[in-house]
Amino acid sequence: MDATAPSSSALEPSPSASVPALPPHGEGAAGDRAIQQALDTAWPADLDPVDERHLLTAGRALLRADATGVGRDQWPNYFADSQHGVAPAFAMARFRIQAAIARQDGARDRAVVHLVWAGTDRGGTHTDGRITDLHFTRTNPRTKEGKPAWITQSRT
Repeated sequence: MDATAPSSSALEPSPSASVPALPPHGEGAAGDRAIQQALDTAWPADLDPVDERHLLTAGRALLRADATGVGRDQWPNYFADSQHGVAPAFAMARFRIQAAIARQDGARDRAVVHLVWAGTDRGGTHTDGRITDLHFTRTNPRTKEGKPAWITQSRT
């Protein structure tokens, strides 16, 4: 056993830790607040609030584009040319982001947007609690308009 690896008990919350209860699968939008609270509790904020808001907006838009096909043209570096002909798995009306956080990803100029989402696919199968992580890199501290300059990392 590796002496530097944490023990399994170190990875589990202590009995005294307050962990928000997650809603049961299929709870619908009523359970989204509990999922958001669980994410916020598990990963305390570590980004500038302006960067966090920008990354959350970008992450939500990118996930919607990926899942529904709507807006993929806004992310030409993320979607390969072969992806433009792929039919989306989810309709906009059947897709919902349940919760999202943006946090540093090992360095100040790297971030990950962690999203939990639900959707009903074209075959009618509904699932919730799906997880997607989208990675971004800061190109400059700010654009000339004063906005954070983050670009998404490709899937490949």
